[in-house]
Amino acid sequence: MKKVFHAALFDLDGVILDTEGQYTRFWGEMGRRYVPSVPDFAQRIKGQTLLQMFDAWFPEPDVQRDIKRLLDEFEMQMTYPYIKGAHAYVKALHEKGVPTAIVTSSNLLKMENVYRLRPELKELFTLILTSEDFKASKPDPDCYLCAAQRLGVPINECVVFEDSMNGLRAGRASGAYVVGLATTNPKETIAPLCDEVVDDFETFPLKEEMEGVL
Repeated sequence: MKKVFHAALFDLDGVILDTEGQYTRFWGEMGRRYVPSVPDFAQRIKGQTLLQMFDAWFPEPDVQRDIKRLLDEFEMQMTYPYIKGAHAYVKALHEKGVPTAIVTSSNLLKMENVYRLRPELKELFTLILTSEDFKASKPDPDCYLCAAQRLGVPINECVVFEDSMNGLRAGRASGAYVVGLATTNPKETIAPLCDEVVDDFETFPLKEEMEGVL
């Protein structure tokens, strides 16, 4: 029996926007500054929220304040290019009337920086959820369950697009069909957490037999 999907849920960084390299540079510098004993710090924290990083690596309030200030300044200067094919893919879904959502652990302050350079995101997506909109962070599935509920689509009729390990775990735990993008981690690393793995959206054309979502 053919599987039918009625909504698409997207992570932001590493899925819609090609920002992982910029964040790797930032967190590499934070690692050298605050945890020099961990040379691969930037790789270790990929997919973690800021609160998760603070709890695990930076318990000192003064250090947390410094990092938060530096991160806010950095995000104001960032560029926000699209992952290959992402804009065209979401635009095609939008034109077909397929409900779509961004589901990100980024906060509203960061998103204001994104909207300044990518104002079209507000028109392309039916719904944009940030860290302020759900109680538990990825890998908890709450964010994707919340998005599906807000769109009025059962989660088992949704597709989740993710790149990070915690994001993929959240998508899998939610009960959605999970497509992993190998933009942040190798294919072989993310494959066990996905129903399908792709390089980017240019290698993942619309499949009409699945109502334009896949």
